[in-house]
Amino acid sequence: MSNIEQEPAFFFEARDIFKEYCEHGSLQVLAGVNLRLVAGEMVAVVGASGTGKTTLLHILGALDHPSRGQVFCRGENVFEKTADQLALFRNQVIGFVFQSHNLLPEFNALENVLLPGLIAGQQRSALAGYAEYLLERVGVLTRSTHKVGELSGGEQQRVALARALIMKPAVLLADEPTGNLDPKTGLKVFELIQELSETLSLATVMVTHNLILARRMSRCLTLRDGGLYETMDESKDS
Repeated sequence: MSNIEQEPAFFFEARDIFKEYCEHGSLQVLAGVNLRLVAGEMVAVVGASGTGKTTLLHILGALDHPSRGQVFCRGENVFEKTADQLALFRNQVIGFVFQSHNLLPEFNALENVLLPGLIAGQQRSALAGYAEYLLERVGVLTRSTHKVGELSGGEQQRVALARALIMKPAVLLADEPTGNLDPKTGLKVFELIQELSETLSLATVMVTHNLILARRMSRCLTLRDGGLYETMDESKDS
């Protein structure tokens, strides 16, 4: 009771997250990860390849279950939800941006942005205005009727960001969103995510290998040996 009253700002929290894979022997990827997020905060997660950064994002976004541990959102234990409730949670609370944009090539930019809302059963007419607003915010409204293959890499990632925001999520999870982009375009996409995280009061977790960008965020955390730690200056070359 006292903890809840003392920490009203923490609306999203991962507690003591473990993840093990046992298909070919036991492989422990996460070993007691703890993370607390507040609205408007942008957290970087860095670390060597293979340390479990993507696995962590998938658990935070309920795309995967931890071997043990808990994730709470607004006081509710996420993994106590049913499969249908989890699907609704992912659709309404979490926005995902991946390194590979995962846009559907048969649809144009606007249709890709609309998809999460249409899947949730909302009417296209009710969604279209906000979808166009988001496309304008990310700078590709004039490309809204173009198919994915007609867009540049930077434009595709901007559309993917708009799609992640269409359901007005509380949490944005970004997995190397600038990794496939040239440095100049990647910086523009990063600055756009940073701006939208602040103006829309998102709690954002971004996995990145770019320590320069990572240190521009609210916090920079390193995932190593299964745990999540504050990144120190001496880790610049890690």
